[in-house]
Amino acid sequence: MKYFSEKEKKLEMALDKLKKLNLIDDEGRKNLEFLSDQKNQLEIEKNELENKHQNLMNEHHKLKDQLKAMKEKNSKHKLDQLKFNEKIDELNQETDILLDEIDKWQT
Repeated sequence: MKYFSEKEKKLEMALDKLKKLNLIDDEGRKNLEFLSDQKNQLEIEKNELENKHQNLMNEHHKLKDQLKAMKEKNSKHKLDQLKFNEKIDELNQETDILLDEIDKWQT
């Protein structure tokens, strides 16, 4: 057991030393900073696009509901127009019948 704990301590010390080493040169560091900046910019743009998309989806649903309401209103209007036309036809028929009756009485 003592052997494993000593090896573990040595490995931990070696890992600490490796972590402290500066393996990235200045150009590599600049590239990392540039990539980090690009990543941040892309995340900002992504969030803006997601917000715009959500706003467009909300507007789409709103317009879809308005269109549905207009179609229902138009359908009701057409139904009312048909009923009105039927009533007009009925009145015309009754008027024709009455005119025929008047003609019969006059002759």
